[in-house]
Formats: sequence, structure tokens, C-alpha cells
Amino acid sequence: MKEKILLLFCIILGSSIIKGSYTCNSDNSKYKKIVVIDAGHGGEDTGAVGKHSKEKDIVLSIALKVGKYIEQNMPDVKVIYTRKTDVFIPLHERAMIANNNNADLFVSIHANSNPNTKPFGTETFAMGLHKTKGNLEVAKKENSVIVFEKDYSTKYEGFDPNSAESYIVFSLMQNAYLKQSLKLASYIQDEFKERAKRKDRGVKQAGFLVLWHTSMPSVLIETGFVSNEKEEAYLMSPQGQDYLASAIYRAIKRYLSNITDNESDLTKKTSNLANDNSNTAIEDSVKKDEICFRVQITSSSRPLQNNHPVFNNYTNVYEYKENNIYKYTVGKYTSYTEVKEFKNNLKKDFPGAFIVAFKNNKRIKLSEAIKLLN
Repeated sequence: MKEKILLLFCIILGSSIIKGSYTCNSDNSKYKKIVVIDAGHGGEDTGAVGKHSKEKDIVLSIALKVGKYIEQNMPDVKVIYTRKTDVFIPLHERAMIANNNNADLFVSIHANSNPNTKPFGTETFAMGLHKTKGNLEVAKKENSVIVFEKDYSTKYEGFDPNSAESYIVFSLMQNAYLKQSLKLASYIQDEFKERAKRKDRGVKQAGFLVLWHTSMPSVLIETGFVSNEKEEAYLMSPQGQDYLASAIYRAIKRYLSNITDNESDLTKKTSNLANDNSNTAIEDSVKKDEICFRVQITSSSRPLQNNHPVFNNYTNVYEYKENNIYKYTVGKYTSYTEVKEFKNNLKKDFPGAFIVAFKNNKRIKLSEAIKLLN
């Protein structure tokens, strides 16, 4: 897995942007839906290594097969690949490919590994707060390669791949599409289990950098363990790859068939919040020139509509921007005691929510706000 993480990082630092594959395609308008297929690793980044195989080769073959199934059977769906050859691409650039093409889905395909050769089976991840230590460790391994990247701390907004606390805030980045991502992930695992007859290791959540800035439902698939000799043979076989690719294709088809036009539109809209309670909250903050507390619930690389499902009818939705990321809060309090109580009430919907403070409509340190009010 250590090698896998290194590979993942190299992939991210790599070539697709250089080749211009992430740019918006003017032909996209003639398609009803756009799906980005991301083959993990590539080039110097081999990914997980088995006795006879490299992850980068297995997942590229599966990714190309998935794309072919879609292209042959869903003519109204455009397939975009982050890579079609053995090259590496930086993680954040993979998300850029999806965002710049206004994709409806982002599907990242990987193969797993473990020092213990017994584990086998498939699992699919959505971006979110890890539920178990095992999920956290998988994410840490996948993300640790960023330390080799120049200015990674700035590029990834101070994210520390070895800090559990970093993952709590980091997980908020995909809350806006978590429900849809989990739905797609469940479809994928159903297909793996029922059609491909693979061991179902479940749908899980963890903080993966490759999913960080995607502005659409996104999943990361672990198709099996190359560290397990029997499963490695399956992953290397043309028949095994066909079964896995077919399962992923069927899950994508099922998802796109079941989502409503309204859900799709919400995913693609990028206009700023307007004519609602959120704007009122913004204006009030400026007029009153006050110190206030809010609870941050999510972030996105693109602005969200005020009627986006993530806001779930909350009032006083407030948008602010830092480091080219749109961040969203709910509630507005001048009492720290009251905002803490409000945050605790949000735990069910937003387990990673946290309190932020503002003065003159600009974010300030929480400790500073408390001190000024006292």
C-alpha cells in the first residue's frame, strides 16, 4: 500500500494536464450525461504490487473496458478518461478534468493490497468522515504521497495526511454530494456481489484527495487485493476484468437511470446564492458590523445553489470563499454558548461540522472572537 500511495501521488503530479486532457470539450453539449473514468496510478506510480502484477496496469485495463461498455450501450453518455495510457497525473488535476467538463459522475478505479495475504473482495468508498480506523488507514496510505509534492501544504490547504484531525475538516469537502455518492457506491457493490460474485466488503467513507475537489457525485473503487494470490490471478485475467468492468458499467447505468432531472441539475448549477435567506444573512452581517458565530457544514470547489439538498432547509445559509474554495455555514449567533448548542444539534446531519467566527463579514480566529466579546 505504501507503493500504492506513492504511485497515486505520482499520477496526480503527472501528465494529463500537460496534454490538455482536462480542458472543457465543446462537444459535451450534445450528450445528456458525462462520466469521467479515472484509472488510478500510472507511469512511475505503479500502485500496489502483487507477485505478478502492478495495480496501474490492472486498473487501466478495467477502466478502458468500463468506458467501452458505456460507449457501446449508452450513446447519450459521454465518457472522459483521466488517462488512457501508462502516464501519471496529479490527484488534484484528475478532479479538474471532471470539473472542467461539467461531469455528472467521477469514478476512480483502484486495486487493493495488504501485508496480510488473506484479505480479498471489493469495496467502494465515498468521500467523507471515516467510520473506522481501518478506513482512516486506507485513506492515509492513499494520501501520504503528497509529501513528495512541492508546496503540497499550500496546494492542499494545510492538509496533513498523517493527522486524524485533518480528516475531520477535510471530509466536509464532499458532503454536498455524499448522498448521491453513497447511492452509486451501493449500486457498484450490489453488482460486484450479485453479478460478478465477488466478496462484498461494503460501502465505506474516507478522505481521499483524488475525490477532494470533484463537484459531482464521486466514488473510489477497490476492485480486489493483488496481495491475495488467488484474487490477483482473477484481477489479471481478461474474464475477471470483463466481469468487474461490466458490473461497474451496470451500476453507472442504474444510477443515471434512477436520478431525477432535478438532482442532475443541482449537481451542475454553479451560480452564486441569491434572493434567499443566505443573502439576507450576508447583508445583515455587513450592516451590523458585528462579531458573530456560524457553523460550517460543507465546502465545494464550485458555488452551490441555495436550494441544494445539502442545506436541508436550514436558514441563514452563508457563503464565503477562501483559497478558491466556497465554504458554507448555517446559523448566526452572537453567543458562543448558543452556537455550541446549535452545532451539537447538527451532528446527525453533519458530524464534522465546526464553529467559525466573523467580524465585519470576514473570518477571524475563534479565540479572537471569544476574547473580543468577553
